[in-house]
Amino acid sequence: MSRNYIKNLETGKIELHFSKEEYQSLPEESKKQLKSNFLFSRFSSAWVSRAKEPNLYHAIQTAKQLGFTEEQRTGERLSFAEQQERKADRAEARAERFDTYATNAAKRAKSLQAEFNKYRGDIAFLTQPNINSSKGRAFTNQRNKIIARYEKGFEEYRKSEYFRERAATARATAEQSKLSDSAYLDNRIRECEKTIKKLTENIVKYEQLLYNIENGIENDHFYKNHSQEQIEKWLSETLERIEAEIDKQAYFQNALDAIGGIGFSRENIKPGYIVKIRGSQYQIVKANPKTVDARCLTTGMILNYNYSEIQKIIKAEEVKPKEETKPHPYQVGEILVACRPADGSIYKAYQVTVRTEKTIQIQQIQVENGKPMPGAFVPGSKPERKKPTVRKWTGQWAVYDNNDWQLYKYSAQNQDVAVSG
Repeated sequence: MSRNYIKNLETGKIELHFSKEEYQSLPEESKKQLKSNFLFSRFSSAWVSRAKEPNLYHAIQTAKQLGFTEEQRTGERLSFAEQQERKADRAEARAERFDTYATNAAKRAKSLQAEFNKYRGDIAFLTQPNINSSKGRAFTNQRNKIIARYEKGFEEYRKSEYFRERAATARATAEQSKLSDSAYLDNRIRECEKTIKKLTENIVKYEQLLYNIENGIENDHFYKNHSQEQIEKWLSETLERIEAEIDKQAYFQNALDAIGGIGFSRENIKPGYIVKIRGSQYQIVKANPKTVDARCLTTGMILNYNYSEIQKIIKAEEVKPKEETKPHPYQVGEILVACRPADGSIYKAYQVTVRTEKTIQIQQIQVENGKPMPGAFVPGSKPERKKPTVRKWTGQWAVYDNNDWQLYKYSAQNQDVAVSG
């Protein structure tokens, strides 16, 4: 007989309710799998999944293997703001518990070391050799116990420091300090946007599958064995997830608006500016619509960052990109080639046929015995218009074919390929 597993909408977790006798009768392998996906909650008197929505796949599979094949829902779904409020309350309670643990550990440490501290300065107590008599052995045993308690006191002090660190972490969570970090909020908003986009694509797919079923059209091999009821369930669950993600996105967007939004954009960040990102100085190489390419002044590496990660402008001096200030170096008649990565051999070649200030026109030529043949255009090939660009990683000019392979200048004199620029 099948039983229901409980999906608690309030916590977003799965609950399994069964007796202690039923648990004890489970095979060891089933117990191991249960413990890897669930924890027993005395508060709920049930096994509660470690993961929560939307990461419940393994928990549900474990529940089904244990005979809980049907889903039963309970509770009401909380808004993301309510979830965060509860999270903060729990974190504050944890911080208070850890503070108590730290205080108690410090008291135990002080108590354990108190007796030894009374003998500080008593050189005889510490240096007296072991005497093989009843009184001598008793003194030695007492001294060893005092020293052992003193050493154990250090362990208690370490525990107190550990609990204080845990309390500080919990208190930071309770205070929700990250809600004043524009980079953190911007990243969370982007994650929500990405998730919503993916879920929306799934909605379109599920609706197409249902349309196919209703109109007698066979679905592809992966979905053809799934019933209309199953697909409708997926559709309903996905709509719920979209609603939850929109709620989460709105929460983070409101928090971002509350601190004034993102202070930088391509309107006030230009190539050449020196800015501070994550505590280091960078020079802006390119200002994109949503991100910047910036060169670290310490390492020389060019990395991509969101505008929200810019902390401040150090030097506002614009430097025009190379392609805007200098003409590109490609001339009519020059040969550009694509090389195999393994051995550098030429497998495709083009000849520049037209040059303008901003662009060039190239057409594919034949390659014989690994050498390009100037003027021997490949039959059926057509002229292609290309715009030379400057590679942001190297600062060198480059041209790319239709497959995004970089084309290099070919020197006919020594039959060597030279990097563009």
